[in-house]
Amino acid sequence: MNITTVASSKPLDPSDETTSLEAAATARALGPDILRALAILLVMLVHLPAEATPLPLAGMQPYGWLGVDIFFVLSGYLIGTQLMAEAARGNAVDFKAFYLRRAFRILPAFLLVLALYTFIPSLRDAPTMQSAWRFLTFTVNFGLDPRSGGTFTEAWSLSVEEHFYLVLPVLVVLLRRRATVVFLAFLVTTIVLAGMSLRFAVWQSQVDPATEMQPYRQALAVYLRDVYYPTYNRLDGLTFGVVLAGIRLFKPLLWERYMPPYMALGIGSMFVVAALVIFSIRGPFAETNLPLVFQPLPGAVVGFPLFSAGVAFILGALLDLQPRIARWHLPAISGIAMLSYSLYLTHKGVYHLDRMVFGKDNLQGLSGFVIYFATCFIVAATLWFLVERNFLTLRDHLMPRSHRAG
Repeated sequence: MNITTVASSKPLDPSDETTSLEAAATARALGPDILRALAILLVMLVHLPAEATPLPLAGMQPYGWLGVDIFFVLSGYLIGTQLMAEAARGNAVDFKAFYLRRAFRILPAFLLVLALYTFIPSLRDAPTMQSAWRFLTFTVNFGLDPRSGGTFTEAWSLSVEEHFYLVLPVLVVLLRRRATVVFLAFLVTTIVLAGMSLRFAVWQSQVDPATEMQPYRQALAVYLRDVYYPTYNRLDGLTFGVVLAGIRLFKPLLWERYMPPYMALGIGSMFVVAALVIFSIRGPFAETNLPLVFQPLPGAVVGFPLFSAGVAFILGALLDLQPRIARWHLPAISGIAMLSYSLYLTHKGVYHLDRMVFGKDNLQGLSGFVIYFATCFIVAATLWFLVERNFLTLRDHLMPRSHRAG
């Protein structure tokens, strides 16, 4: 696509986590922040024990894990926009600058939390923990059995992200001059269908719902290990995020003509609702106590891509509505979005600390809910101000201004 067409596309999202601190403070895009804040609140909710979950939120809690898929769509869009925008302008992909930006953004807080878990076992939120080298090499999501290593399991999604960072820049370089719309459509369809087929095949070969002791503990562990965690099974959100970035960069007029914001919002909402309905189908586990969201047939097969596509449509709509919603004054949303990474890294460990400090009996009902969320935000804000913010400032000083964003 030529530079003129790219220039007519929507402006790049200023809420991208790779923008400078000054820009982030003054020009956050509310639409992506709404999704980012929703995603982290859902993830925090799913890890909250039932006794501290208010009744109005109890129905939402089983679906809180979908917050990770929202993060994947956002990441696919933001990283895809960065890389493809440079390629579309005729610039070479600057691998060094890209990976330096990612390293400054991801590693400092992650390594600090990992060090605390590794060297202070009393802080661990589960009796067992995977070897530190698996976290350091971002391979923890392969063969991750929660029965043999439950501490800091939330790092599985960071492994998926790191693999995405390794592959996408190479794909952009390889496809920038050769790819046609038909070829790219075929590639995306292949990725989605391959993921659906693989998840179905893995589940069918690994789990027997007729086994008496398997329906909950063993079936859930196998599902997480072989279907939910591995990178090759979790490409739906990242793929649809990249597709959204590509359409908005290279076919902006087509998107504007055929996908006005309220239509995109409606389609996305329908997809999300349909995915939730599919996730609620109990299938062959109708007589077991396996949680609804872990029903693999047809949830993990069809639900993942359907939900991710819906979030991508909603994100596209929110980006188009940015001139309108930017007038809303929602500092809490922007604040939660800003702290989302620190919250993601620490929220499970914080509840463990809460039990040590306040006692399990004092973490029930509304008081337990308030203590959990208050302490989570206190710890996350501390991590942001002491680590994240300082390393982003250091990155801005070390890297040329042209490499700080985009």
